[in-house]
Amino acid sequence: MLSIEILPQRLSVCKVEHLAGFDLSAGLCFVAVTDRELSLVCESERVPDSPLAREDGWRAMRVAGSLDFSLTGILSRVSGALAEAGIPIFALSTYDTDYVLVKGECLERAAEALRAAGIEIQS
Repeated sequence: MLSIEILPQRLSVCKVEHLAGFDLSAGLCFVAVTDRELSLVCESERVPDSPLAREDGWRAMRVAGSLDFSLTGILSRVSGALAEAGIPIFALSTYDTDYVLVKGECLERAAEALRAAGIEIQS
């Protein structure tokens, strides 16, 4: 059975100029570097000074366990259930698993939608 863990951290999604002084080893964070931007997702109290843009109020849900690269449709199943419930997401993947961020005010509705789709919720 597919299982989702709800993480306790309050997160912010930011666009930043640099990561100088930001400790990547402390707490939950994600960094994306492209030819167009440097994005940072981190615990809200750890947002660097003067981000170029900042969106607060996110909560993370993590697919429990490690996912094999041969598995298909995991993120689609989760995002599809949330889309049907009208809940916007911010999706992230790591080597081991997937994360789906939803706004804090949508967290309970998101959990209900996932349960209705047959996905176990761990708090």
